Parts: sequence; C-alpha cells; structure tokens
Amino acid sequence: MNQELITQLNQSFNQISQTWEDSGIEYWFARDLQELLEYSEWRNFLKVIEKAKEACENSGGKVENHFVAVNKMVVIGSGAEREIDDIMLTRYACYLIAQNGNPRKDAIAFAQTYFALQTRKQELIEEQLRLQDRIQAREKLRESETELSKNIYERGVDDRGFGRIRSRGDAALFGGNTTLSMKNKLSVPKSRALADFLPTVTIAAKNLATEITNHNVRQNDLQGERSITDEHVQNNKSLRDMLAERGIKPEELPAEEDLQKLERRVKSDEKRLIKAAELPKDAKEEK
Repeated sequence: MNQELITQLNQSFNQISQTWEDSGIEYWFARDLQELLEYSEWRNFLKVIEKAKEACENSGGKVENHFVAVNKMVVIGSGAEREIDDIMLTRYACYLIAQNGNPRKDAIAFAQTYFALQTRKQELIEEQLRLQDRIQAREKLRESETELSKNIYERGVDDRGFGRIRSRGDAALFGGNTTLSMKNKLSVPKSRALADFLPTVTIAAKNLATEITNHNVRQNDLQGERSITDEHVQNNKSLRDMLAERGIKPEELPAEEDLQKLERRVKSDEKRLIKAAELPKDAKEEK
C-alpha cells in the first residue's frame, strides 16, 4: 500500500470519527463505516457486524459496551427526513468488523491497523501496516511449508528429509548459506524458526519458492527426496536471481524483531483496546 493511499484513507477514517462529549471516547457510525469499507448493501454489512459481535463476546468483551443500536434521521431526495437504523461502534468494534472483512480490499487492510491503534498518527499507522504485512507473510509461509511437508510425506520423504530439502532451498536463496549458518549469522536461537527473524521481502521469497515447489510436485508427480530437492533448489535459485536483479541479496539483509514477540505484543494491545474503547453508560442510555 503506497503512502498516498495511506494518507487518503487516514483522512477519510478521521473525518467520520465522532467523540463522546463528556468522556472524549471515540466512536463511529456503522452507516459511515459501511461506505468506507466498500459495502454497497446495508444487509451485507450487518452480516459482518454480527460476526464481529460474536468475536467480541468470545474475546471477553461486552457486546453492549461496543455495539449500540441507535435511530437517526437522514435527509432524503425531496428534502424531507426519514428515520433509519444505525449502530454506534467503538474503536474495538470497528477493529473486529475490519478483522471479519476481506483483507484483499485496501480499505479493510488499512482499517485493521487504523482501529488497532489508539492513535491517528500516520507514521505509527504506516509502521503498524508494515508489521502486519510481515505477520501475514509469515503465516502464508507457514501454510505453504505445512502443505509441502504433507506433499513430500505422501511421496516417500520423512521429517528429516523435509528438513534437508528446506535447508538446501535456503542455501540456494541465501547464496550458499544453509538454514543453520543463516541462524548463526543473524543470532537466531537454534530452537526457533529462521523465518521469524527475516524481513518481509525474504519471507515472501521463501513462500513463493515453496508454493512453486508444491505446485510442481503435484503437477509433475515428483517422487522421492532427490527430485523434490532439485525442484525446491531451482525455485529458490530463481527467486534469488530475481531479487539480485533488483539489488537485493537476502543473506545481507539484517535480522528483524522476533515475530513471536511482536504477535504477543499485538494480542496484549488488543486487550487494552477492549477496555479503553468502551462507550460510557450515558451513551447507551441515550440511544
């Protein structure tokens, strides 16, 4: 997501924000959020809201403190007014709605981070978006490696063979450096996955190479450790060559912060968000 789009989305989300006069707590109207999240039909958006309510309850939050049904008057074409249903949403409610939306939409991907932070500062939003990209890239790699493990097990390769295949692939991607040597180079504990300390671009490259290996193992019905190793090495080498054309050498990129620590921090921040975002009692009484 480029900076211009982030700036535009940040301004749009700020413009629809409301503040409860006495407490200073922010809230948003669902009808306004529906438009920004590109849902054309209110009934479809209500389905997402219901999922968000379930997530709120499952997380230990009180639904009635974050989703407050209201009625409001809107101007129709003739200049007259009519009453419509709406919902007051806390920052946490908006966050859960975004989490249940389609992350392939830029507006929803942005909203997931915007509402997770208790700040509107764009530089912090940009930083958090980069973190979210890295977490998502790691999850995709985890899924593709799990799929590879299943594929090769069905083709006569055990867990040790999978470790050798992955390490040979790493050596091709990291210019001759095996998984273990890269761990030593980046000071990664031996018991931890190398990918948890890699930058997003390298995680994405590893994932794409693994996805191609999965495809070709199935497509060409490759059997045995040797043929699958050759396939995985070639795919990682191709990704390395592509990165090199853009001036990137994966083995020279510095380690990033431990993703497990970052994920724990995100969960901790979410717990604080639940409590801090609750609407005051008078907001529910005046609905």
